[in-house]
Amino acid sequence: MIENAERLPASILTGFLGSGKTTLLNRILHHEDMANTAVIVNEFGEVGLDHLLVETPDETTVLMDSGCLCCTILGDLVQTLQTLLAKRMTGAVPAFEHVVIETTGLADPASILQTLIAEQDVTKYFVLDSVITVIDAVNGVGQFDTHFESVKQAAVADRIVISKTDLVGDGQLDGLLARLAEINPSAEIHRAVMGGIEPAKLFGAGTADKDLSRWLVAGARKHEPGHHHNIQTFSVSHNAPIDPAGLQLWLDLLGSYRGPNLLRVKGLLNVAGRPVVVHAVQHLFHQPVALDDWPDEDRSSRIVFITHGIGREDITGTLKALDFKPVGPADGSSMDPQNYARFLSVVKGFENSSG
Repeated sequence: MIENAERLPASILTGFLGSGKTTLLNRILHHEDMANTAVIVNEFGEVGLDHLLVETPDETTVLMDSGCLCCTILGDLVQTLQTLLAKRMTGAVPAFEHVVIETTGLADPASILQTLIAEQDVTKYFVLDSVITVIDAVNGVGQFDTHFESVKQAAVADRIVISKTDLVGDGQLDGLLARLAEINPSAEIHRAVMGGIEPAKLFGAGTADKDLSRWLVAGARKHEPGHHHNIQTFSVSHNAPIDPAGLQLWLDLLGSYRGPNLLRVKGLLNVAGRPVVVHAVQHLFHQPVALDDWPDEDRSSRIVFITHGIGREDITGTLKALDFKPVGPADGSSMDPQNYARFLSVVKGFENSSG
């Protein structure tokens, strides 16, 4: 059994049709750093692995000469991950140390993200590492204008790989970079021709604290709403330490009332004096994670939002929920009337902010 502290990192590789995602995956699977990696793809044929295969344990799993393990999705992602883990535990497949999940070109990666951060049968054994999105330098801007799926793929990314940069001039590339700055200023951007990039640049983001400082810095800058699709990135802060009950109330109400429009949320909160990381995709919030130490001298709570159709004011209007404290009889038999009135006021504030 894998303990929580030993959960296996799982990354998502996404990108719109024709972006070069399959080329990138095929290229990095040759790299020695990927030898202990399990890759979940939609169809083996799409990735073109025939020349890499050395063994076929069953009809859904193959081993490659690079040491990678490749499998197709069985029913749903939860079942696939459980089956893969069971094979790892019994020795039916090599003891992989990392999982990469490739989405289809038209996929909204939110559902996979939600599985990795909120599905208990998955989070016991796997932890979300990084979301890598491949974007075509030639067609990327046009796809943003016509396919909202491509916008969401860029918005949720930790790392963005711009492909086919050898086919465009500086002006076209600058235009794409400007659009990416609108959609997701927190993402780390790389360029790759024919999938040529070191895997170490793409994996190892981590949900706890490794990339959090970059998110907080980027989110604190002022950004204009995204072109056409009203994608916004902004941060909010809260100075007073937060009671755990206030945090739970805020997360529950935020997910319930504003969830569909929250593309991705990352934050560092002061919960009773301790640094706690929150991470969300739409209505699902990852279980808050306490850090050993603060990353800097700032002790305020700071949360970065990437949203669709929600402005900063909509979120700041909900922050009074963080001040909620459960005050009542020691036996917990009932809530103090004044505190209950404050609770109703907080809920009403969420209802009003939802329009």
